Amino acid sequence: MTIYPAIDLYDGKAVRLYRGDYREMTVYSDDPLSVARDFAAAGAGCVHMVDLAGAKDGTTPNFDTVASVAQNTALRVEIGGGIRTEDAIRRYLDAGVWRVILGTAAITDWDFFCGMAEKYPGRIAAGVDCRDGYIAIKGWLETSAVTCFDFCERLLTAGVNAVICTDISRDGAMNGANRALYSDLAARFPALDIVASGGVSSLDDIRALRDMGLHGAIVGKAYYIGAIDLREAIEVAG
Repeated sequence: MTIYPAIDLYDGKAVRLYRGDYREMTVYSDDPLSVARDFAAAGAGCVHMVDLAGAKDGTTPNFDTVASVAQNTALRVEIGGGIRTEDAIRRYLDAGVWRVILGTAAITDWDFFCGMAEKYPGRIAAGVDCRDGYIAIKGWLETSAVTCFDFCERLLTAGVNAVICTDISRDGAMNGANRALYSDLAARFPALDIVASGGVSSLDDIRALRDMGLHGAIVGKAYYIGAIDLREAIEVAG
């Protein structure tokens, strides 16, 4: 299982939200590139990045910060948040980003999502952000009528098997990962490479997710507050 340490971006800073609430934001670093280099020094091979400002309005205000990490570290960078046009996708990929995550765009324009998956094979992941079983969009400010499981069913026909699944109620809350959700997803959709996000707060979480056969786990707040040692997490994940 792959560990994806996370950098959430707002105004060029590394921050964390509590359960997706922009009013409850903590700034952990003014230098995201330095944070990414720390990840690499601990043995990470990739980094999960989210443009929180872009997620709300479909722009890419933190593009330069993401590009800097992609171009100045050996980490594979995946980026989500506000990516809703092919121009945005192409800019990120041209800047050295490994793959882009489409969330809102995958829900609001299925044809676009499928077209981008076909045009950029292996470079598109789906963001499945769940609130009470339904997919949240636009920076988690709106909830769609599409369920998490229905959306994963649709993904099987789209040529995208990389899924970043976030339980919003657990995100930043340090209450542990929603193991029941991820176990159910892994059992129902063995063809999908599911990455667990939200609430991963202990090595026990990582062991449990690993034993479910998940592809990966995102570690965010637990790293920043010292609850998880990244090097240990990578070793446990195997």
